[in-house]
Amino acid sequence: MIDKGFWRNKKVLITGHTGFKGSWLCLWLHELGADVTGFSLAPPTTPNLFESAGIEKLVHSIIGDVRSKEQVQEALFLTRPDIVIHMAAQPLVRFSYLSPVETYAVNVLGTVHVLEAVRQAVDSGIPIRTVINVTTDKCYENKEWSWGYRENDRLGGYDPYSNSKACSELVTMSYRHSFFSTATYANHGVALATARAGNVIGGGDWAQDRLIPDCIRAIGEGRKIKIRNPGAIRPWQHVLEPLRGYLMLAQSMWKEGVSFAKSWNFGPEDGDAKPVEWMVEKLLASWGENPGYELDTDTTWHEAHYLKLDCSLAKSLLGWKPLWSLEQALDKIVEWNQAYLRGEDIRAVCLSQIEQFMQGETEQPKSSRMEGKAE
Repeated sequence: MIDKGFWRNKKVLITGHTGFKGSWLCLWLHELGADVTGFSLAPPTTPNLFESAGIEKLVHSIIGDVRSKEQVQEALFLTRPDIVIHMAAQPLVRFSYLSPVETYAVNVLGTVHVLEAVRQAVDSGIPIRTVINVTTDKCYENKEWSWGYRENDRLGGYDPYSNSKACSELVTMSYRHSFFSTATYANHGVALATARAGNVIGGGDWAQDRLIPDCIRAIGEGRKIKIRNPGAIRPWQHVLEPLRGYLMLAQSMWKEGVSFAKSWNFGPEDGDAKPVEWMVEKLLASWGENPGYELDTDTTWHEAHYLKLDCSLAKSLLGWKPLWSLEQALDKIVEWNQAYLRGEDIRAVCLSQIEQFMQGETEQPKSSRMEGKAE
């Protein structure tokens, strides 16, 4: 479970803090009492959750670019963090086809710069203990099979985004073996892991070419929703699900060290890996308006048809499991967006949803909570 006492006064550096996931994580960590510093480019969209929820008032915000080795190093030495969570990325598949060089520069060299800054900081006496590199479910070589990918399955990635995240995984593996290994843990004290999440959805996402934001925009404009691949199946999950996984992983890495320094999947239950068309129909039903939808005939870019994650490792060793069903997640997205349209206090809406989400931890049967505990 999330240990509020653990996070109180912990110094946490988050790269990509102005993005959708980063903003939710900043809010949550601030609520837990952590001392949060963010390093990122300016928010990627207008509007955006970072500004809508007033997150700049809650964290130390450094506007910078992970493509600059010097900027990353300066931010890390200034922060002197206990924990680093690297989330800064070019996160869009279709954009990666248009800008492959930028995608690789951000997702691969950005990872190198963060890990190299950690290495230099540790060599200089800054006691960083936990580093998590957040990648994606798309880092696997997709064979379109019907079972979930496990952490030891082959990495790959068809498009530049997916492939760049596989490269980021390999960079992390190399740094772990070369500089932060089990054999030398007594010298460096760093546990380094990667976290692979599914297709993350939630309130406050205004990115282009993502299913839920595209649906919300279409509903707001009273036009039909365009969907590209109605039968494509993805491991959809509310944004709070993987973020809880990252927090639980960081806690375990801090306490157990390099035995938890590996790759981890955080995805939904198998029954919540649903087709695109199912998602659209459920969202419209929950919203209460139905402008309808139509097929987008732009099939220029390749997209995977079937993708699922096997999260047995996180369930067995971390005791992590999804708390909300996919239908609950969609209801919360509708609730969030309708509150936004009514002009409500967005930070309060987010914190309310975090509180509701965390009630799921205490509501789990005791046997369910205990079955995933590590020996």
